[in-house]
This record gives sequence, C-alpha cells and structure tokens, in this order.
Amino acid sequence: MLLRIAIDGPAGAGKSTVARLVAEKLGYTYIDTGAMYRALTLAALERGVDLQDPDALAQTLHAMGLEIRPGAAGNQVFIFGRDVTAKIRSPEVSEHVSLVSSHAKVRSAVVEMQQKMAKEDNVVMDGRDIGTVVMPDADLKIYLDASVEARAERRRLELARKGFHTPLEELMTKMRQRDEFDSTREVSPLRQAEDAIVIDTTNLSVREAVDLILDYCRGRGARV
Repeated sequence: MLLRIAIDGPAGAGKSTVARLVAEKLGYTYIDTGAMYRALTLAALERGVDLQDPDALAQTLHAMGLEIRPGAAGNQVFIFGRDVTAKIRSPEVSEHVSLVSSHAKVRSAVVEMQQKMAKEDNVVMDGRDIGTVVMPDADLKIYLDASVEARAERRRLELARKGFHTPLEELMTKMRQRDEFDSTREVSPLRQAEDAIVIDTTNLSVREAVDLILDYCRGRGARV
C-alpha cells in the first residue's frame, strides 16, 4: 500500500527542509514541487521568455528537459542538461516564481507531472496546493505555518549562506506580498486543506517539526 504525504504552507515555513528530512527518515521519495516552478522560472528568465505568456512558458516547460535526481544533500534539479540546484534559489527567481506559477496552463502541466510521480512510489510532496489540488486524497496532510518575522529571518539566513545579503525588513515586505499573491490567485491558491493538520513552526526547530510529523506518520501506519 502506498503512503502519500502532502505538506503545504507559505514561503519560509520550512516545507522543503522538513519534507526532505521526513522523506529520508521514512525512505520515501521526496518531491519538491516548488523546485519545479523555480526551474521553469529560471529557464524563462535566462531565455527572455515573457513571464505573462502562459503558452510560451508551457513550451519552455516541455523543452527544458526537467530532471529531479536524488542527491546526498537533497534533490538535484537539472534543466537543459545543467545542474541548476543552486541557481533556482536566487533572489531573482524567488521574485518571479509566484507569477510564473499563477498561470492555469502552467499549473495544469506541472500538476500532471506531480500526480504521475505520486502514483509511482511512497512520497512526501511539499508545495502550496498539494493537499487541495495535487493530492486531495493524500493519506496525511500537513499545513506548516510560522510568523512572517520567523519566515523572513529563515530566508535571510538561507540567502546569506549563498552569498546574498538582504535586509530583514525587505524580506518581510516581500514575504507579505507573496503571501497575498499566493493566497488570492485565481488558480490553485495557497490554502489549508480542511483535513490538514496545522503545525506552527515559529518556535520549533527543524528536528522538532520533523519528529512531530513522523509521529503522525506512525499513526498512518508508516514504519520509522
């Protein structure tokens, strides 16, 4: 029997890190759906594709040869045969990914890819519409949240480790703007599934959040 775990939440709530570690502990496949949209955004920016043109973006998605490969430090993302794992986390990509992912045609194509992945193995998948759109019948749905201040500080530290230094106030402003955009967009808005378990990570360490989710996984029959 397959066990599919959906982890949703706003930017900076810790979804990717927590989901990856949960998948490692369980021995499941980790699918970072945000990385898929980020990869498309990077490809579009590099090739001068109009980010307002869903047809051009969909063509780019199918042409870029997206590959997500398991790696020692997490998934590695490839487009056009290049490893872009680090590049898709750049501030420029972060600034434009919400727009790219808001187009119905783009989301439809990416969701189809995600649903195919989810049928093939035990998975932990994170994003903003996993429990509501991609895997509405997931066996366990988690909604991770945190205060804007905590999320912005995490993003600041993440960027600093990669050589990008951005003031905290600027990141908080961008975080609020992205929250508003993601939660009010017409297609697959960010929202908590009715049957999702909410976990506030504001005052939780990564390990504490992971252990809490693993407890819920055990309750669904997972072997940890």
